[in-house]
Amino acid sequence: MKNTVLLSIIIPAYNEEHRLERTLPVLRSWLEKQEYVWEVVLVDAGSSDRTREIFHGFFSSEEGRSFRNKDNRGKGYAVRRGVQEARGEVLLFSDADFSTPIEEFPKLFQYLQNGYDFAIGSRSLPDSNVEVHQAWYRENMGKIFNLLVRAIALRGFIDTQCGFKCMRRERILPLLPMMAVDGFCFDVELLFLAQKAELKIKEVPVTWINDPESKVHLMKDSSEMFLDLLRIRFRGWFGQYD
Repeated sequence: MKNTVLLSIIIPAYNEEHRLERTLPVLRSWLEKQEYVWEVVLVDAGSSDRTREIFHGFFSSEEGRSFRNKDNRGKGYAVRRGVQEARGEVLLFSDADFSTPIEEFPKLFQYLQNGYDFAIGSRSLPDSNVEVHQAWYRENMGKIFNLLVRAIALRGFIDTQCGFKCMRRERILPLLPMMAVDGFCFDVELLFLAQKAELKIKEVPVTWINDPESKVHLMKDSSEMFLDLLRIRFRGWFGQYD
């Protein structure tokens, strides 16, 4: 590969060997067809299975790098480390299950090519294509959470939690030292800071194929996400993001 990396794909992972065995062949096949230079960055949040071994079975050391955190401090913490370690001008982070297929990347990338700093996938816009839905109770909880997001912390976005986001690294890096949320609500904090920094952000309809083996614990993680929403709001009020 060339020394200059245009695209870095960041995958946070915790005990994801079975999903990666299924998704990485698809990712590699798609990347091999692209003309731009790329790398894949896997951040292992303290897995006890063969997550990193599976990853390096698909990508050479020049194509893919992995980093291991000692403990599982949360998805947000893993993504932040991936952003810090990435070398690309453009970053895409995706969940290991690629519920939004990698083929949707050009939809987001086109907005960065047209002057946007940040493009986020959305499952809830009129042109979004949800091929496989979550269980009704999870889907309704997600809608309630996004209503709370708009009421408490962040307006202007319908779906902040789709795990498929694209950004310019140079515009996102300065925001990382201000971030305090390690869990699933890190998306909201990152968007809150990006909006505060007056970055140009676009919410983009994408295809979504739900993976039923969700790592989100409905009650425990939902309550923590609500508390993190309040923390974001209070940190904003008290100038801790200035």
